[in-house]
Amino acid sequence: MAAVDTVVSGQVTAVQDGSTLPGVTVLEKGTSNGTITDLDGNYTIKVSEGATLVVSFVGYLTKEIAVGNQSKINFSLETDVKQLDEVVVIGYGTSRKSDLTGSVSTVDTKVFENNPNSRVDQVLQGRASGVQVTQTSGAPGAGTVIRVRGGNSIQGSNEPLWVIDGIIVGQDFNLNNLNSSDIKSIEILKDASSIAIYGSRGANGVVLVTTKSGNSYGGKPQVTVGFYTGAQLVPQKPAYLSQPDQIAFTNEDAEFRSAGVPFPNDPSSYEDNDWFNILMDPATIYNGDVSIAGSSENGKINFYNSLNFFDQNGLIKNSGIEKYIFRSNLDIDLSDKVKAGFRVNYSRIHQDNGTVPYSQLLTILPTQPIYNADGSYDGYDDVIGAPFSNPVANAALNTNETYTNNFLSTVYLEVKPHEKWTIRSTFSPEINNVKTNIFNSSQRPDYLEIGEDGNARVATLSSLGWNNENTVQFLSDFGTDHSLSVLGGASFQKFTSESLFAEAYGITSDATGFNNLGLGSDPIRNVVGSGYDEFQIASFFGRINYSYKDKYLLTLVGRTDGSSRFAPGNKYQFYPSIAGAWKLSEEAFMDGADFVNDLKLRASFGKSGSQGIDSYRTFAVMTEASTTYNGVQSPGVTLGRPANPNLQWETTSQFDVAVEASFFNNRIFTELNYYYKQTEDLLLEVVIPKQTGFSNQLQNIGALENKGWELMVKSTNISNKDFDWGTTLTLSSNKNKVLDLGGEEFIDVVVDEILGAGNTRIIVGQPTPVFTGVRYLGTWKSQEEIDASGLGSQVVGGPKFEDLNGDGIISTEDNVVMGSPQADLIFGMENSMSYKNFEFSFFFQGTLGNDVYNLRTRNSYFTRGEVTKYAELADRWTPENPTSDIPRAGSDAVTSIPSNTKYVEDGSHIRLKTVRLIYNLPVAKFGWEKVNRMSVYFSGSNLFLASGFRLIDPETSRYGNSGVGNIAQGFSNGEYPNTKVLTFGVNVTF
Repeated sequence: MAAVDTVVSGQVTAVQDGSTLPGVTVLEKGTSNGTITDLDGNYTIKVSEGATLVVSFVGYLTKEIAVGNQSKINFSLETDVKQLDEVVVIGYGTSRKSDLTGSVSTVDTKVFENNPNSRVDQVLQGRASGVQVTQTSGAPGAGTVIRVRGGNSIQGSNEPLWVIDGIIVGQDFNLNNLNSSDIKSIEILKDASSIAIYGSRGANGVVLVTTKSGNSYGGKPQVTVGFYTGAQLVPQKPAYLSQPDQIAFTNEDAEFRSAGVPFPNDPSSYEDNDWFNILMDPATIYNGDVSIAGSSENGKINFYNSLNFFDQNGLIKNSGIEKYIFRSNLDIDLSDKVKAGFRVNYSRIHQDNGTVPYSQLLTILPTQPIYNADGSYDGYDDVIGAPFSNPVANAALNTNETYTNNFLSTVYLEVKPHEKWTIRSTFSPEINNVKTNIFNSSQRPDYLEIGEDGNARVATLSSLGWNNENTVQFLSDFGTDHSLSVLGGASFQKFTSESLFAEAYGITSDATGFNNLGLGSDPIRNVVGSGYDEFQIASFFGRINYSYKDKYLLTLVGRTDGSSRFAPGNKYQFYPSIAGAWKLSEEAFMDGADFVNDLKLRASFGKSGSQGIDSYRTFAVMTEASTTYNGVQSPGVTLGRPANPNLQWETTSQFDVAVEASFFNNRIFTELNYYYKQTEDLLLEVVIPKQTGFSNQLQNIGALENKGWELMVKSTNISNKDFDWGTTLTLSSNKNKVLDLGGEEFIDVVVDEILGAGNTRIIVGQPTPVFTGVRYLGTWKSQEEIDASGLGSQVVGGPKFEDLNGDGIISTEDNVVMGSPQADLIFGMENSMSYKNFEFSFFFQGTLGNDVYNLRTRNSYFTRGEVTKYAELADRWTPENPTSDIPRAGSDAVTSIPSNTKYVEDGSHIRLKTVRLIYNLPVAKFGWEKVNRMSVYFSGSNLFLASGFRLIDPETSRYGNSGVGNIAQGFSNGEYPNTKVLTFGVNVTF
């Protein structure tokens, strides 16, 4: 007689409180036939005769029941205390959270689910204590600035090291290449014990990203389809003068300077163009994800494959980003002792960089016409008497785009010759190709005004890098009290890149755009260039973890790194660390403290490093020069930079002490850290004697410190059958201070194109950096006051600055410290609630005590009436308003305004970062047998911002995260703001 299939249904609950358990795997033993419980814990499965059901769920003991002739089987699962102990990823391995001796922050992967995020780094903001994440711009595809426990370097990068599936991808990896839906976990290594395993690469912290694999899915393959669409709303416009008030200011300025009045007629006779609204429109976001994950029938092959499409239009015309990302993860058990697999990620990105900067929309006078009377684009500014760069024309005619192709992969082989030994080897290549196309049309109206033809630039960058990691690990218990884990390994990396660019001028036709640079008819201005970079790193490392009675923990880590960027004798450096932890909750004297579930003290000390320099910086560099011989000028080269073979690694020493505790049946978990870091042998450009023929040289001189505290609290406020409510709070504070600059009192950082040095300094005893300038004292109220000051060239109603040293000149000698971009407090708070099939969460984040240097204030508060002015200038000084402390119109020029306290504003803010509402459909009640899970959701981003900043959003980074941006944070020039986004999405799992 043929076997008869049986349909079995039932419900899965928790023994502890009887609550139903959704997402539990119900599998027919020995087969791939399985299903998952719905939101009410119900399941239905068709099994063969004589089958046994296996029920498993993370945090609970697995249970098996023979079906027999039963058609309804309910399961009650018991809590698995060991499984509930969270497993976190650390360098070259994993660890139970309770066994950590170092400081590791974990970002809950639930933030990726039903929560639109185009970049992984954006998710970190406010969610990890001790980690400050600043959005550089709200433009599509824009990155972030990340500081883990402050910045350690002045010359070098302060960005953390990114490690993706064990692949060291560096500090400047383009995170647009990753699909956030593929992320399984993110851990941030912060203290010396955690980062020492990465040696010279980890001084600024390490971010470990682990992607999904098939082994987390039981039974038949799961297909997940996700889609969301969003609307980006035009942000609030900063307050500027109205058209009539701006005309009055501009005319008043001209009259004061005895110049011709630009607007002699009634304001209604002139244009009133709102450039902000003309160039900015609501824009859309589309995202689609498809993934398939599962395993073979015998469970020896696990796979995860995904495809992602993302398209975001920018608010400003002619800007946006389009991404295609494919991922394939495969793990194969070749035998009981041999395992192999690979991770492959391919991305293709088209980024429209935009041809109109947001800041330009804040400066153009509303009276400036868009079109001439004949319908052509206007290209002349009558107020200043010069060509006008028309943004409407630029958006329509010009091109600025970047194509990026990235291939990131790793293949591994793992052998377990014995249950205590594991040998693993990986090889991880990365291929990157970037092409940027720029074209400025000959039909640009400002070009037509001066008879300029079009120009184009094409730049390419190709890079190839690979990592080879080899580790041997030994795990063993000795008796009942001793546990030992030993890891040893070697790592080798090589990176090469080639760049090429060409610029052509005198292009008279737009027909080919940037695709035919040979049309450039101006050989004098045409430019070509190329570059090459190569470096290698060899490393040897080891780690010992020892546990006694699971109460006393000890970790020893050491790593030796060698870099080709340094000269012989300084190539290699050793970085050690030691850490220990004591589980007080395991001691007998804690038996009476029933409200305490876990209590652990830990401390660590160690060293890490940073290369801090580009390739070839130890060598002298030749630069192009010319000389005259026998009256004839001849080309040649000369020494452009002195060699310094003595350059060596920057070294950071760090001490960390912390307490971790959970209370009231694990309903509250808290972690408090205090740390102190000191970085020595800073790489700085130092002034050297002119007799050498050079003005400066890169040397290892100087030191700085970072110290601070971090607090993280997670609480389960309410938890019952129908309703759950949890809160996560992160608070952190970092104090940075310069200890030594090689005998110098301060160093000027040149970030201002007009003022040059003087507004940003690195000063011994101060944070890195500080904003410096003179004090603004209001306006001059009388000629007698001016005469008594001893300052010449001042006018009544003009700006008044403090002559600190009394020499009768306003200069950098009168500078004072005006503020710092360093925040006193960084915070984030998320509340998550669920009621039956509904989930709701909201997340606030912000900063307190940081300052912002507003570069727009120079032109929008001071200077002449040639650009738009802040609305507050309606109350400026006039003969009829002689008590005002706002300068009169026309009293100063750009070059006469020094860096001053009016530029610095409070950057403290609180932002409602995300709000999310999810409805999980009861698919079982609908009879959708093939659908395991389905949810629809609404979310909002950046819905509310409380800030007193003139330009609305104080979260800005004018100089990005590289170059001068390594330290010059907190500058705003009117960057593309973070926009409000409303999103609707659907996720379905089959």
